[in-house]
Amino acid sequence: MTRIGKAFENQKAFIAFITCGDPDLETTAACVRAAVAGGADLIELGIPFSDPTAEGPVIQGANLRALTGGVTTDQIFDLVRNLRQDVEVPMVFMTYANVVFSYGAERFLSTCQEIGMDGIILPDLPFEEKEEFLPLCHTYGLDLISLVAPTSENRIAMIAREAEGFLYIVSSLGVTGTRSEIKTDLASIVEVVRQNTDIPCAIGFGISTPEQAAKMAGIADGAIVGSAIVKLIEKYGKEAPAYVGEYVKSMKESIT
Repeated sequence: MTRIGKAFENQKAFIAFITCGDPDLETTAACVRAAVAGGADLIELGIPFSDPTAEGPVIQGANLRALTGGVTTDQIFDLVRNLRQDVEVPMVFMTYANVVFSYGAERFLSTCQEIGMDGIILPDLPFEEKEEFLPLCHTYGLDLISLVAPTSENRIAMIAREAEGFLYIVSSLGVTGTRSEIKTDLASIVEVVRQNTDIPCAIGFGISTPEQAAKMAGIADGAIVGSAIVKLIEKYGKEAPAYVGEYVKSMKESIT
């Protein structure tokens, strides 16, 4: 079983997203370690991009702050090398296809293997075009994690059948960000997923409270939270790790 599979084994998984380099890489490393100590089962590391089309204003702002601070992909690879000295939970990159293309896809993905990454999520990569990256991901032992959204409809079964790692279910239309209410019929999406794959699925976009996390984990195999964590980091800056750890602990306890 892969490290990602083990994150979902016999439990509901809590997945924390953190933008690398906001406000700086030292704080990112401390926030990751605090999230893991708080019970995060998997970490999504966001590699900043100048046009993050899937992101709402909170994560867009984090991308901008990180890029303005001069963070580079190579520095983020070094961050992961440092984290892997003591962080054992699975980690995946969430970024955009252009980041991988501009670095060089094979160079990027081979480095991911070398530093101990488990997978990659590219929200702007259409399912039908995933062959551009899939063979290289397999060469270097990485899961290319697919997303399904409420608009996927008759494509959900097809995407689920070819899913690897875990399937990222987008809770609602639009971009990332906290929402007061999630109205999508997620149970029916998960039902289609379950009929077509044994790969675990986790729900993200819009989850910010323990109540929402518990509800989503009740439907799926886990909950993904990004904007609420990034907001804490924006608010507290270098002091954020302690707040991130407490927040993750409360979220993990709500789905256990």
